[in-house]
Amino acid sequence: MFRGIFSVLYKETIQIRRDPFTLFLILALPLFQLLMFGYAINTNVRNIRTAVYNLDHRRASREIIDAFTNTEYFQIVRWAQSDQELNDLIVAGEVKIGIKIPADYTDNLLKWGRATVLVLIDGSDSSIASQAVAVSNSVGLSQSLRRLLEQHPVPEPALAVEVRPKMLFNPDMRSANFMVPGLIAIILQIITTFLTAFSIVRERERGTLEQLLVTPVRPAGLMLGKLAPYCVIAFLETCGVLVVMRWIFDVPIQGNLLLLLAVAVLFLLTALGIGLLISTRAQNQVQAMQMAYFVILPSILLSGFVFPRESMPAVMQWVGYLIPASYFIEVMRGIVLRGAGWLELWENIAALALMGFLFLTVSALRFRKTLG
Repeated sequence: MFRGIFSVLYKETIQIRRDPFTLFLILALPLFQLLMFGYAINTNVRNIRTAVYNLDHRRASREIIDAFTNTEYFQIVRWAQSDQELNDLIVAGEVKIGIKIPADYTDNLLKWGRATVLVLIDGSDSSIASQAVAVSNSVGLSQSLRRLLEQHPVPEPALAVEVRPKMLFNPDMRSANFMVPGLIAIILQIITTFLTAFSIVRERERGTLEQLLVTPVRPAGLMLGKLAPYCVIAFLETCGVLVVMRWIFDVPIQGNLLLLLAVAVLFLLTALGIGLLISTRAQNQVQAMQMAYFVILPSILLSGFVFPRESMPAVMQWVGYLIPASYFIEVMRGIVLRGAGWLELWENIAALALMGFLFLTVSALRFRKTLG
């Protein structure tokens, strides 16, 4: 029944030894990814980028700002000088929270024993928004209790410091509004990367890629000819998932649809470049799959799709900046949920365009060298 099992076992062992790179990918990549993601992923939201518009500038206002900072949930990165600037910073995605302290904050505390602070929250990120609401209310409560202990009586039962959270862009806190735009970016990258990487590797395994070299087709023409159909397919897929997002999941597109499609093309070209780069190194489909997962898993876990990057260690945040999906997710949520335009998103768009150029250039050079 088991005749020949040792012969086959010996044969497979020799075959694995002849392909050490695949063995390395299979054994080393899971360990490396476990260490990296286990270190990076943190469900506790911390260091939320915050802007402050302080119209009071007196001691009481500084104390409430310190109270927000001391929670370690809010990291003040910008100081706004107007309501419009505060709103623009949130629309552009530079900050997630905007704190406005009115000019009569100290006067109201001294005269009436109570004052209010407005907290503007970017509702396009539901995980951050829910945490920000809870912590903001706790800050108001702790400041009120502190003032009571300092014997500043309140005329009637009420909070001395009332924090009023205001949810922007997603007031109902619908999870679909947060998840679906990011999910579209991840799905497009997975499909596009796998299509390109597997297509060229499959051609090499079958020997048909070498057959094309004897035809009067230059390497540049061969590369563009391989990429163009997949770019068209990926763009049609983009249009399809946007239709599903709008009419099935009922996620309205607040911004410019043409701008969104234009940025999507940049992102698709970048993903195609990644797939082409993988195909120039992989010798078979197993290697291509392992290398593709090495790109895709960080795109899911480190791009801000599920876990806020603000709560990650600084090193992992920098790794996130090297992932194209990080920028496209920001653009998707900015245009779809916040109604952001070119001026608010130009940094993300420029970074995506630069990464696309670099990936395609390096991939083209390696592709020509591989064919040569």
